[in-house]
Amino acid sequence: MQIRSKEAKMGDWVVAGICIFVILICIMPMINLLAQSLSSAQSVINNKVTFMPVIHDHVENTFHTGITLESYRYVFLDPQFTRSMWWTTILTVICTIISLTMTVLCAYPLTYDWVRGRTIINTVIIFTMYFSAGTIPNYILMQNLGLLNNPLVLIIPNCLSVFNMIILRSFFFGIPESLRESAEIDGANPFTVLIRIYLPLSAPVLATLALFYAVGRWNGFGDALLYINAAPQWVPIQLKLWQLINNMTSIDVSTVEMVAGTVPRASDAIKAAAIMFATVPILVVYPWLQRYFIAGVTIGAVKG
Repeated sequence: MQIRSKEAKMGDWVVAGICIFVILICIMPMINLLAQSLSSAQSVINNKVTFMPVIHDHVENTFHTGITLESYRYVFLDPQFTRSMWWTTILTVICTIISLTMTVLCAYPLTYDWVRGRTIINTVIIFTMYFSAGTIPNYILMQNLGLLNNPLVLIIPNCLSVFNMIILRSFFFGIPESLRESAEIDGANPFTVLIRIYLPLSAPVLATLALFYAVGRWNGFGDALLYINAAPQWVPIQLKLWQLINNMTSIDVSTVEMVAGTVPRASDAIKAAAIMFATVPILVVYPWLQRYFIAGVTIGAVKG
């Protein structure tokens, strides 16, 4: 028994070591990116940055460990980038609220047995999850609806996820029917049952779906690239970041390095700062929803 116990402990240490190793591999690029964003442009040009910020002393022409907010200053002073950040924040909040509302309104009626055509409705909804018209038909549809270069094109097409709706519907099925029946006996209508019983009991799964919707919208890129071409005021942060990395049109990099031939490499520090600027806000939201997220993803794992 003691030998088996030692083997079990050794196995636990091996698994823990593998997990730590994988985590370090995953976060190393992020650490390097953070170090580049906090380093001087000259340090990035000379490949002096690894996992610690490096600054360049222009007087002594030396490189040493240090932090500079030069790149972040250029990002924050760019009005187009900051406007895209505020617009993406507002867009994420609006899309999350609308998507949760649509998900609840779609999942809740399907829990009632007396709803006519419930099987057909479920089949049609699931069919749309596996089959779609494609990119070009969707573009033609948005064009015919007059949604091109319209902020609604970033909200309406993706306001409901069938997968998330199925998750919420499965959770609703797990709520005892006796609660609903007792409320109906007391005179509660379906809307009251939803507000007073189902939604309070669904806080973990709703928080989880809200996180899914928020992250999906914050990282949304393809729809803006296709449908927002002539309306720069509606460009979300990820598309603006893509434009920055590829064209450097939103920030005048020539002010960072005036030496000819070094502008493409001089922009690396600003690119890193822009990526961190676009990534950190959504990471800050996660700790607030973590406890709901853990409960939400384990729903249905244990039946009592």
